[in-house]
Amino acid sequence: MSEKEKIRERVAKNYGQAVTAPLGTGCCQPAAEANSCCSAPVPKGEAVKLAGYDEAALAELPPDSIVNSFGCGNPVAYSGVKPGDVVVDLGSGAGIDILIAGKKVGPSGRVIGVDMTDEMMKRAEENILASGLTNVEVRKGIIEELPIDSATVDWVISNCVINLSPEKTKVFSEIARVLKPGGQMLVSDIVVEELPDWVRENEILYSSCVAGAISEAEYIEGLREAGLVEIEVRDRVVYDSSLLTGLIQSELADTDSSIGELIESIGEQQAGELIQQLAGKIWSANIYARKNGN
Repeated sequence: MSEKEKIRERVAKNYGQAVTAPLGTGCCQPAAEANSCCSAPVPKGEAVKLAGYDEAALAELPPDSIVNSFGCGNPVAYSGVKPGDVVVDLGSGAGIDILIAGKKVGPSGRVIGVDMTDEMMKRAEENILASGLTNVEVRKGIIEELPIDSATVDWVISNCVINLSPEKTKVFSEIARVLKPGGQMLVSDIVVEELPDWVRENEILYSSCVAGAISEAEYIEGLREAGLVEIEVRDRVVYDSSLLTGLIQSELADTDSSIGELIESIGEQQAGELIQQLAGKIWSANIYARKNGN
């Protein structure tokens, strides 16, 4: 098994465990004081209320799709998805964004979620059935090799997932491939600057949407190299030291990970100094791009 395959296997395992975890736990969820991802743990289901989702829209969805949401924003809210559109969600999870998109595109439109985690797909299928929507489906696959025909999609959305990919260049190329001429992309994702090597190498921080993330500049350049145009960052939420403290000390210090061992070996003070170094270098971004053509 290649290293890239091992990364995907670890991520799938971690998210499979997360979706079956008791209420009160979860990874990659926003903090209670900001629209940001991967901070101090908050009860599952509280995350989406803090990530730009409309309360009225949430009230129309199956509760499980909300409880098991692990995102860092609401890509559908800021998009121009309209009736009749075809929408693809990369890493659709338990289904919150595909259900919201399904209501937006209406009976004449279509929404396809793609996910590699069996537990997530099972939840999504149950939530689609519970919603009564007949224009929404989920497909098993990886976002580097989308099970979608070329030039068939009006919108690609994604919520805090592309950062988890070990082959982001392939993801960007796949987005360009499946979009129709003039098709658009809007994703919410984590971007970073200048992370220490130990952060990059930590498996738990990878699944927590930090260690595998790239810089905003690299993200934009990757989309540009894939042939997309009009690329812009429409919104940012930068993590301060208090949010990062919540991530490391509250969520990971009691695990057997290298971060937990690091805090135990160097002490709270040194760990705090390291957090100060990371403050302002990790943020969630809402990124838009379009494929050339009419």
